[in-house]
Amino acid sequence: MPIADPSSATLAFTNRSNLALSDTNGQLFWTTNISAAGNSLSEATGGEATLENNGNFILWSSQGTILWQSFDYPTDTLLPGMKLRITHRTHALQRLISWRNPQDPSPGNFSYGADPDEFLQRFIWNGSTPYRRSPVWNKFVEVGQYIESIKSTIYFTLQPIDDEVYISFGLPAPSVSSLVLMKMDCSGKIKIRTWNSNMSKWTDLQSEPNQECNKFGYCGPFGYCDNTQPIVTCKCLDGFEPNNKQDWTASRFSQGCHRMEALTCGQGDGFLNMSTMKVPSQFLYVTNRSLDECIAECTSNCSCTAFTYTNMSTDAINGVETRCLLWTKDLIDMEKLVGQRGNPLYPG
Repeated sequence: MPIADPSSATLAFTNRSNLALSDTNGQLFWTTNISAAGNSLSEATGGEATLENNGNFILWSSQGTILWQSFDYPTDTLLPGMKLRITHRTHALQRLISWRNPQDPSPGNFSYGADPDEFLQRFIWNGSTPYRRSPVWNKFVEVGQYIESIKSTIYFTLQPIDDEVYISFGLPAPSVSSLVLMKMDCSGKIKIRTWNSNMSKWTDLQSEPNQECNKFGYCGPFGYCDNTQPIVTCKCLDGFEPNNKQDWTASRFSQGCHRMEALTCGQGDGFLNMSTMKVPSQFLYVTNRSLDECIAECTSNCSCTAFTYTNMSTDAINGVETRCLLWTKDLIDMEKLVGQRGNPLYPG
């Protein structure tokens, strides 16, 4: 809960070396809860707290081991050097959770993190409903857009540690000294922000979704958002047409598109190559296949509507060098992306 009167707040060590935030009446607002984190009382005795230059707030034992650190408990913000857990074996999956509103820091409706069923894609959720989906990972490092105002490119990385996988972001140090952060905003946007020292405030470098067309499923089944045109809008895949042409003309796209000619499975139907796509949601992930084997997986199944293939031999994730994704349902939430951020998609 927010503290109504900040002047009444006290941050102090308890007798077990936990850091605790309370008011003058002794009401506890927050504690590090070291014992719950698996540290013994003897380890916690005689601790000290430091605020590092990267923004990490660390509670140390008298022996110099980390008992607790704020970077392990992201709220609505991810700083360079912080890691957000997107797969788990023994720990809970992590999300950035928005404030309720700009004045109320209690948990809001929007959150950001990996798909709990498939770490290759990340979502913004509105409650439990998908609101925005990021492109599928195809390597360890995803190079973001070059930002002219800070003269640098932002990098997003996928990092396996033991049996878990984390995402993080940052700038190519030490060439850039700009202060940046990633924030799950209460408006539903995931933002990359930088500190503007001239104006003494944070300004947005990137913000997603940046328009209606980029919201989850906005273009409906078999429709895609074309970001490569001056006016971004929904289009049907080649060979498809709108389910409701009147709605489509009026920029109401949710009913999507349908195939103009029925497929004749095994009788010469082929695939369309669509490059640099944010591939659809709800895929089947098949590992250790060659490109020919991936094509065969789809052509041998009359329910298969599309496939994509990536060879990650130099950027293997969890030891898997190739990735074949198959779709057997409606293709939903597609985008044609600018540049090389997407994957080639082969709808049939």
